[in-house]
Amino acid sequence: MATKTKKSKVKKTGPSIDVVAENRKARHKFEVLDSLECGIVLTGSEVKSIRERHVSLDEAYGRVRDGEVWLVNCDIPEYKQATIFNHPPKRPRKLLMHRSEVRKFANKAHESGLTLVPLRIFFNERGLVKVLLGLCRGKKLHDKREALKKADSKREMARAVRRRP
Repeated sequence: MATKTKKSKVKKTGPSIDVVAENRKARHKFEVLDSLECGIVLTGSEVKSIRERHVSLDEAYGRVRDGEVWLVNCDIPEYKQATIFNHPPKRPRKLLMHRSEVRKFANKAHESGLTLVPLRIFFNERGLVKVLLGLCRGKKLHDKREALKKADSKREMARAVRRRP
């Protein structure tokens, strides 16, 4: 007689995303007010280069032109095996957003003098490349110092709790 084995149930905590690149400096330089996940128009060689984790968001920013949002200065180096079908590394790339989202983000950015900054590039659960775009306000020097002081005090408190018997 065969015995039945119980299948273990795996709980999913949320959608599985594969973060490719993150703009860590953006959290230091800017105060993120709002963020939005949007798609990006890429060529095949760009997707392959992103899959190999070759992408830089350091100098990238979003720009609204003619009712469309473009990702400017995002560096995706050429894919070596693509030969003649390669792409220019720093070309502007169109971001895919609904019209209402474009209007909302463009109006806020234009009126308040805010900046559209890409915070991270990732593959979602369906394998599509997505960009997390943040609506940001630049931090002043005293804001940066205050944030560093908060982080230091938080770290010291955590150390004190760990040392406690």
